[in-house]
Amino acid sequence: MMLYSTVPSNQQSTGGDPDEFRKLDLIKKDVRQPRRQRERRELPPPRYKKMSTTQDWPSVWPVARTFHPASVPLPLHQGYVPSHVPVPNKFGNLELMKIPNFLHLTPPAIQRHCEALKKFCTPWPAELKKEREIDNEFPVTIMTSDFCHSSPSIRDHRARIITIRFKLATMNFDEHARDKFLRLVGDRYDVESDFVTIVTDCCPLRQQNLDHAMYLITALYYESKSVEPWENEKLEEDMEKYVWGKSLSKERLNNILNVIYENKSNNLDYLKSVNKEALTPDGIVSIEPVQNYMEAIETIHNKGETLDTVSNYGNSVRELFKLPAA
Repeated sequence: MMLYSTVPSNQQSTGGDPDEFRKLDLIKKDVRQPRRQRERRELPPPRYKKMSTTQDWPSVWPVARTFHPASVPLPLHQGYVPSHVPVPNKFGNLELMKIPNFLHLTPPAIQRHCEALKKFCTPWPAELKKEREIDNEFPVTIMTSDFCHSSPSIRDHRARIITIRFKLATMNFDEHARDKFLRLVGDRYDVESDFVTIVTDCCPLRQQNLDHAMYLITALYYESKSVEPWENEKLEEDMEKYVWGKSLSKERLNNILNVIYENKSNNLDYLKSVNKEALTPDGIVSIEPVQNYMEAIETIHNKGETLDTVSNYGNSVRELFKLPAA
């Protein structure tokens, strides 16, 4: 059997107690060294203080990016704080970092973009300088809206809405098709401006709503052009407005003019220049005094009695039968 001693050899040699255990020092005290003096360097001024007022800003902020306070030489403040407390400035301002900024779309940047795109554009046609000519060539107006707001998503549900406007006169409808089209569109037609406005928002995407609106216009056009068999059974009482050409007044006037024409002593000069074959319910419409009478009586029935409509109606009757002035 072998025995080991924990007493250092120097203690054994100096006569120390061989049965005493050596102390275990877990914490060793180190001698502290003097701190090294750090060299303090002067920090350069912030970038926004070195910016010149005549600098090329589109080169500083060329594209859309998050707001950076050191690159914008403007004293911006944004945020909500209680009263009598200054509004937070641009440094460490999360509100300025949340919203999208348009610092890349300044007037000089837009002008530079336009100059770069000019070589891909063609001049505006000289024939389309008047509003009427533009309306004839481009009768349909499509209106959309884009929205920009603070949100995790750049999409906005209102951006899908499509509004299409066009004049009813550009559809080249006859009287039947125009009447049927107006009944189908309902209150989407403005009588004063002659504009038809169709708004579509049932689809989730803008392009889908545009296709749906074009489909509606196409379906309305061809449906208005079609004539159903039951539409020929329409009577004068079923008309939405007074039409003199489909009323009994037209037949009665035709009979009166035939009687006057056969009378040799008639004093109506316009009847002396027409043939007997022209005095039919459809032929008398081409006579000028009859046309004036037709317009006057339709106006007074459809737009109501006013001083002007009643006066025009009286003058047309006097011209038709050569009566003395009032």
